[in-house]
Amino acid sequence: MYIRDLTRDDTDVIHQLARLLVEGFADHWPDAWPTLEAALEEIDQSFGGDRISRVAVDAGGEALGWIGGQYTYGKVWELHPLIVRRDRQRQGIGRALVADLEAQVRQRGGLTLMLGTDDEDGMTTLAGVDLYDDPCRHITTIRNLRGHPYEFYQKVGFTIVGVIPDANGPGKPDILMAKRVG
Repeated sequence: MYIRDLTRDDTDVIHQLARLLVEGFADHWPDAWPTLEAALEEIDQSFGGDRISRVAVDAGGEALGWIGGQYTYGKVWELHPLIVRRDRQRQGIGRALVADLEAQVRQRGGLTLMLGTDDEDGMTTLAGVDLYDDPCRHITTIRNLRGHPYEFYQKVGFTIVGVIPDANGPGKPDILMAKRVG
């Protein structure tokens, strides 16, 4: 496996990644990229200014995963999105893509990498509750109920720094995470 820039000329890989986005987010985040067209649009946007688009491929050129980054403000970049082929998950590909993105962000003078990871279907104890009454308490007592990816991000060094209650509808928060990279 190796990680490289994704370019507009990577037509076959782009279509592989679009399928990965639709399939990989269908179960828990179906509105993210419900169609191949929406996924292709997301990938196309990743080629814009102040963006990073990196792909992990195997020796035969097959896409294993993709990570994007976008400049937000100051010295902060956002990780968006991250997808790894289902049959290749838990093999270090996601971890390698995150480490690669961190290096790319550092090269551009970034100090912080942040992300939002939604809970739209009750995968954590932050879902289905009124987070406005005491968001800090809810964050400090978060539990993963059904394989939410926030624990993966914690394993690669991210910390929960906040939550946006009702970001995706009542009781459907966005969990904000960040990591120092510089």
